[in-house]
Amino acid sequence: FFLLLIVSIYQRYWYIYFTMSGHSKWSQIKHKKAITDAKKSKIFSKISALISIAVKEKKDPSPTTNPKLALAIEKAKSLNMPQDNIKRAIERGKGVGAGEELERLRYEAYGPYGVAFIIDAVTDNKNRTLAEVKHILSERNGKLAAMGSVAWMFEERGEIELETPTITEDQELELIESGALDIQKDKTNIFISSLPLSLEPLKTKLNELGLSFSRAETLFLPKETVALNEKQREEILTLLDALDEQNEVDEVYTNAEL
Repeated sequence: FFLLLIVSIYQRYWYIYFTMSGHSKWSQIKHKKAITDAKKSKIFSKISALISIAVKEKKDPSPTTNPKLALAIEKAKSLNMPQDNIKRAIERGKGVGAGEELERLRYEAYGPYGVAFIIDAVTDNKNRTLAEVKHILSERNGKLAAMGSVAWMFEERGEIELETPTITEDQELELIESGALDIQKDKTNIFISSLPLSLEPLKTKLNELGLSFSRAETLFLPKETVALNEKQREEILTLLDALDEQNEVDEVYTNAEL
């Protein structure tokens, strides 16, 4: 009798343990999935705004003749953004359908330890976005700077990331002739930098050479970087994360060594 009782208790214990463990794990999975979906939704919203503003600024809804739109669409496709979302964003840029007017903003700022930032945003309410960016900076020992006081520390460049780990010397020479300033390689990636105006000719040349790329964009590279210790680096990364989480902020560039 006592043996049967012990076996019964043992079986019941393990049934409860595995059932509750499974439930707990599923709850965590659902929680993580919700976070992922929320993050994806925010990213898609930012890219939609970029597509719309690219159409509006150039008054051109064709990626063939609108380089900024082409870059925004490529970015959307690289993140598996649905085609319907892209179409709606283009229509919004053309002024079709309801929606607030969008505009592109750029802020220059200093964070702690003399670290410089360039912050690009696309918004339908510049006063709100300005207030939120200022609040994020001030909470983390940063502040907005006068226009031009930070930009000189950076240079605008085009950058393309190839999907192949190798290219031939002849292909490199053709890319240089098409505007490549530098070609950097590591074990798995090849990065091509150029002046912003050379980005489209380089993309055309890559297609001619049969070389596919996963990313093509313009960005700001620091002329010199600021060295940080581990604690300082964590502070700057926390500030970068907070800026990135702001809905209207599109890109943030810094001269911090991260």
